[in-house]
Amino acid sequence: QVQLVESGGGSVQAGGSLRLSCDASGYTFSTYCMAWFRQTPGDNREGGEVISTTGDFTIYADSVKGRFSISRDNAKNRLFLEMHSLKPEESGRYYCAAREHSCTLFGQYDYWGQGTQITVSS
Repeated sequence: QVQLVESGGGSVQAGGSLRLSCDASGYTFSTYCMAWFRQTPGDNREGGEVISTTGDFTIYADSVKGRFSISRDNAKNRLFLEMHSLKPEESGRYYCAAREHSCTLFGQYDYWGQGTQITVSS
């Protein structure tokens, strides 16, 4: 059974930092592109950070470039997201997701976690 379990969310003031983790199990983690997405209360998928299977290339939404960093540890089946200079509009539920083919910010992802909530206060 595939499981993606996010952790590390919480409340932070604007300008602060957080580090999210995602523990994966039930599939061959190292063969899947991985990503983080934010979902707002209106169920809109926003932002996004994607990392290739080996971690040798990444894709970032324009809004987070230079502030967020996605990484992975294939030996431990873990995905990470370092977030700095957080903004109130980046509050929401953050999900890790897995996609077997074509690392991309768009399109369908095969597996999703339950998400972790982040609140950025001004």
